[in-house]
Amino acid sequence: MPEKVVIIGSGPAAWTAAIYASRAQLDPLVIQGDRLNNLNKINGTMPLGQLALTTEVENFPSWPAGNTREYLKTALKPDDIDYPYWVDDPKTEQPSHGINGPELMALMRQQAKNFGTRVEDKDVVKVDLKKKPFTITTHDGETVDTHTLIIATGARANYLGLPSEDKYKNKGVSACAVCDGFLPMFRNKPLAVVGAGDSACEEATYLTKFASKVYMVVRRDVMRASKIMAERAQQHPKIEVKWNTVVDEVLGNEKSVTGVRLKSTAGKPDETLDVGGMFAAIGHTPNVGFLDGQVKLKENGYIEWTTVARTFTSVDGVFAAGDVADDYYRQAVSAAGTGCMAALDAERWLGHHGLV
Repeated sequence: MPEKVVIIGSGPAAWTAAIYASRAQLDPLVIQGDRLNNLNKINGTMPLGQLALTTEVENFPSWPAGNTREYLKTALKPDDIDYPYWVDDPKTEQPSHGINGPELMALMRQQAKNFGTRVEDKDVVKVDLKKKPFTITTHDGETVDTHTLIIATGARANYLGLPSEDKYKNKGVSACAVCDGFLPMFRNKPLAVVGAGDSACEEATYLTKFASKVYMVVRRDVMRASKIMAERAQQHPKIEVKWNTVVDEVLGNEKSVTGVRLKSTAGKPDETLDVGGMFAAIGHTPNVGFLDGQVKLKENGYIEWTTVARTFTSVDGVFAAGDVADDYYRQAVSAAGTGCMAALDAERWLGHHGLV
């Protein structure tokens, strides 16, 4: 028998969709990804999504600072604690302003499982959306048929690809100023933002609220950003643009970033900036490769929502939620909201077709 609904993904959108679908007695199946696949580690597509790569989350409603560690011991089942040091290691600091990202995601998953959501640790390698029910093929060659599909695979942040950058992720290297800029590790310190588009200008301008100074590292002698965004950044008293430069290495100690070494693209000497953090603002890549062009995408590669205020895609019965379709807000709480919408859209689609 085909599934009523399958959800591909494992971030806030996926688990929120699963909570709503399971409470509606749709018996959802979530395919969350293969945690043993090293490519997922490299690409940042491990189970629990991008928030599993984040330390403190302070902008998700209902999670003010508190003794989350004690709550985790009672809320999570032992086999749902992916990283035991969250709970048991006294050296792991309690969040001072919110909850740690992996903890938040584990709690979302547990809440979905409490209502009966089934979870498989597999990677989806292809889907067949040309016939109904749809067919999903996982990395082990198994197939699943489903009447509806919710795609919540997210978008991975683009990084520079430096070994030193990877070493300091969550220790001063970030790809989201709105998510992390307020954290104590970045406050009142000089920071570096890499990029030259609108996103980089927005990130740099946002960080001026907390940083003592912001350096923008720009590869060329002009920005790709819109004129108004570029002017706003360049005219800000706290922002200094480092033209014709690229980050050659992220510098730091055992605990955190202490600087970046810049290499000139115009033949000038290398330069070292003393900074307390580096933000990569060079875009995101939506995780849509497995769709093989069967769902309409926008020019930037994100799934296109085809109906205003709905999570409908170009394929009837296929819905998209979270950052795989949202190229504007890209926040955990907005992703969760669209996860709710996708589950309700799927439920109503099933009802309309007499499948529930």
